[in-house]
Amino acid sequence: MQDHTTFKPLYSLTHAPINAHFSKNSDDFVVREVPLYESSGDGEHLMLHIQKKDLTTQEALAILSEFSGVKMRDFGYAGLKDKQGMTTQFLTMPRKFETNLSNFSHEKLKILDTSYHNNKLRIGHLKGNRFFIRLKKVMSSEAKKLEQALLNIDKQGYPNYFGYQRFGKYGDNATSGLEILKHGTLNGKRLKNPKLSDFLISAYQSELFNQYVSKRVEISRFSDDFSQKELCEIYKFDTQTAKNLKSQKQFFKLIQGEVLGHYPFGKCFLCENLDVELERFLRRDITSYGLIVGDRAYTSSGVAYELEREIYAQAFEFSKKMVGSRRFAWSYLAELDFKYNEENAHFTMSFMLQKGSYATVVLEEILHRDIFDS
Repeated sequence: MQDHTTFKPLYSLTHAPINAHFSKNSDDFVVREVPLYESSGDGEHLMLHIQKKDLTTQEALAILSEFSGVKMRDFGYAGLKDKQGMTTQFLTMPRKFETNLSNFSHEKLKILDTSYHNNKLRIGHLKGNRFFIRLKKVMSSEAKKLEQALLNIDKQGYPNYFGYQRFGKYGDNATSGLEILKHGTLNGKRLKNPKLSDFLISAYQSELFNQYVSKRVEISRFSDDFSQKELCEIYKFDTQTAKNLKSQKQFFKLIQGEVLGHYPFGKCFLCENLDVELERFLRRDITSYGLIVGDRAYTSSGVAYELEREIYAQAFEFSKKMVGSRRFAWSYLAELDFKYNEENAHFTMSFMLQKGSYATVVLEEILHRDIFDS
């Protein structure tokens, strides 16, 4: 992967880098979309369960469009999947074109199943994704480190950063997004494609989110390592805030006044009673929600707001130009499984992540290095 200018967030775990080879190909990286609901079995939409290899979702849609005669805008899908690797996902298209797919065949794209549904799939209409990852050239000593890292993440959770995919090949998408917000142009020219403009701005929002979550990881780590007095000196916290941080035994520390939300789905609310919300956080009923800066985003208060202002100060100037929201700052693995094949020096793992979370982020947390380093 090329050198990039994107902010590099902190890991939550503290082990040394682990040696293993990762290649994002169709044998070693498999993604299976988990639908939010089953198809209704009837309706004017045909739901396709597809499997694609080394194709983006848009490229797969283009292939299906050319073969079936369905316009690109008439397809529905719940999420965009990476080009690299093997992925399965669900699509919808007008049912009246069903017979046009009867003889469909493509070397990189298969239709696994079809059904009928009442509604067109929309972005976000998925529960999550299941991932299978194979690491190669793994020595037995490194396999033990991998196992322990996975067990640690499974126990404590992980920082839900945006992955490298958001930031572009050269890591400059966020910088471009800020330039558009400031001047309405990129390199002195107004973009003709509004979707590209929105994407670059979202990369800027994503980088700020990563900076904020990384700051929370730092505070959580320092809360374990430093005294109450030192926390007040480092972060200018009041005595009660530092005391609250020191009293929490779990890794990721909650802060009075921050925005919380039900996990994995639910509404946002303020952390007003820290003791009560901490119990729910430990049960994984709720989690911390970081800020996607922009208009109408749920507002934090007190110390939590001051922390956000430290990260987002410049972006607040452009809030009206961005759509704001909240996103998990801290998330968890589900359905974790792993296995080591010493003879082949292969280590395989599988887990499910909530929608919008990145397996590459989890893998970097495990390996503690850039996953595309040779």
